[in-house]
Amino acid sequence: MPPTAAPPPLAIEARGLTKRYGATCALRGVDLAVPAGTVCGLLGPNGAGKTTVVRILATLTRPDAGSATVAGCDVVGRPDQVRYRIGLAGQHAAVDGILTARDNLRMFGRLYHLGARRARDRADRLLARFDLTAAADRPVRTFSGGMRRRLDLAASLILAPAVLFLDEPTTGLDPRGRSEVWTAVRRLVTDGTTVLLTTQYLDEADRLADRIVLVDDGRVLRSGTPAELKAQAGGERLEVVLRDPADLDRAVAAVAAATDAEPVPQPGGGRLGVAVPDGSAALFAAVRALDAARIATADVGVRRPTLDDVFLRFTGDAAERQGAA
Repeated sequence: MPPTAAPPPLAIEARGLTKRYGATCALRGVDLAVPAGTVCGLLGPNGAGKTTVVRILATLTRPDAGSATVAGCDVVGRPDQVRYRIGLAGQHAAVDGILTARDNLRMFGRLYHLGARRARDRADRLLARFDLTAAADRPVRTFSGGMRRRLDLAASLILAPAVLFLDEPTTGLDPRGRSEVWTAVRRLVTDGTTVLLTTQYLDEADRLADRIVLVDDGRVLRSGTPAELKAQAGGERLEVVLRDPADLDRAVAAVAAATDAEPVPQPGGGRLGVAVPDGSAALFAAVRALDAARIATADVGVRRPTLDDVFLRFTGDAAERQGAA
């Protein structure tokens, strides 16, 4: 029997992270394990504790309890070593709008004590890597939102960090700008960088993250690959839209008999949905039954769970508690 391959090393590991701000408990024993060379999406509602986790791992805040290592260095015991191994891009671009893109990157290089020549060389390489060479000598205030975020990412990579923290990197960007940032992140991971991503855009996490950690009220609720979390949120759903809402009762009866399940009318009139174990088989059976009953449909399809479904299902109770408070 061949030997089992060793698991990849962990670029980020946290155990029992706890943090309080006065009477508010921001983190309540958060565990995190991120293999090197992957993207981990940290998701949760506003106030769930995501940014506090990032601040602790980036050595900007000390935990009250628990431990964490980033790139093999303890965030409390060796914070200076951690800082030389990480990059951080916050929710708002930190570049100077008056300076050119090239001068911004050279300035960051000098701040990291690279020396004038190394700072120039590093700036030129990063401008090429992020497709900004043609705009390198323009003031950053003339850049689009996507270009600014790409430049901000480039600035966070001046020291070629092993780990990059992205705290809601595409907030406020249009679809083109978001796509530009996604492309840049994929290139970083291909080159071996580990990324911890917080975002409010669940499609962004679905596209970029190898694994997702869902947090709320300072706790980890669920973790796994996007596919695993979607499976936990429930199976496939057959959805039917009728041409005539008056046919709803007959359609419910026809679909119930065809799928051996209980359809539920949906808001909007003339719509119904039903959870099914096998979407393809249920689809064919329902179409035949509706056709036999002479019920006209505007649309019939199978919908698989999305990360929106995961988010709403597993954070719903906490959201209701907050609303009732």
